Amino acid sequence: MYTPAHFAESRRCAVHALIRTNPFAALVTGGPDGPTATHLPFIFDSNRGAHGTLRGHMARANAQWSEPGAFDGTAEALVIFTGPHAYISPSWYHENQAVPTWNYSAVHAYGIPRTVAAPEAVLALLADQVAFFEAGFEQPWNTSALPLDWLVRLSAGVVAFEIEITRIEATSKMSQNRPTEQLLVAAELERLDDAVSVAVAAEMRASHDAR
Repeated sequence: MYTPAHFAESRRCAVHALIRTNPFAALVTGGPDGPTATHLPFIFDSNRGAHGTLRGHMARANAQWSEPGAFDGTAEALVIFTGPHAYISPSWYHENQAVPTWNYSAVHAYGIPRTVAAPEAVLALLADQVAFFEAGFEQPWNTSALPLDWLVRLSAGVVAFEIEITRIEATSKMSQNRPTEQLLVAAELERLDDAVSVAVAAEMRASHDAR
């Protein structure tokens, strides 16, 4: 991933937070006919492996998992996590010499996907995913609400997998190259009053305060 030095995000806690806060990502694998991508929710275990481990599942009917070099343990895959992003207008700068740009944050995680075959391990992974995404609900739902035999039959229709991250790249482009204008642009984004622009503004303010 192209990342100028002043936009590189090397703080482990910040990288992990971006993954957990934006868990719906694109899984990209290489096949005989070229790259294949599927958008999937992931959970992240930071305690497994040097860079952590991603856990997820896809429909068994999705041909991606059975393509040569995808889930057979022979090739690296890429998982792309994207944080909040927004268009930045040059009209928001004090300086006259400016052009439009885009502020964003992203993590590229690489590793070899490996399928989870044991039925009990598949059920455990699905239960862990549900627990993660239900957390914070007033009355969290969990898989124990379903008849076990029905859940076992249903789980046969998915392919569960894990990816131990072998390398990771992260960028957080939040106008760090214009430090005197950073808070001004953040204020303009806040004036737009939409959730994504406000989220970008919050990251810009955090970046400014961390200098």
